[in-house]
Amino acid sequence: MAKAKLTDSELVTQHIQTLSPSIQPAVEYLRRFILSIDKEIGEHVKWNSPAFYYAGDMKVFDAKEYKRDLLVMNLRKNKIMCVLPTGATIKVNKDLLEGDYTDGRRMIHFKNLEDIRAKEKKLKATITEWLTLVEK
Repeated sequence: MAKAKLTDSELVTQHIQTLSPSIQPAVEYLRRFILSIDKEIGEHVKWNSPAFYYAGDMKVFDAKEYKRDLLVMNLRKNKIMCVLPTGATIKVNKDLLEGDYTDGRRMIHFKNLEDIRAKEKKLKATITEWLTLVEK
């Protein structure tokens, strides 16, 4: 009997379960929070990390522009860094978005679960604005 292929969400769950117990709860909380913002946000594993994207219909674009990609977690060394490939387009909460990369990336760093909770209002506003910029 063939083994059933895991869904993208199941793969994200599986990936989170492999993380250090010191950051698992924070990553899972952040995941649930991001997904709760809008029903058009999807998740998958990209670049060996949990990643979130716009799952709705969009105008055609070059895949190298990463217009569908909302946020990719970078969980190296038990730190939570979120990479927003097109973060430079976001105008709200500039203090939350770090970096000035010429390719348009911006970063958000979280120390732990408490830090995520402290920044979640700004994070929600940031993601909500990003969703309005999606070319549908």
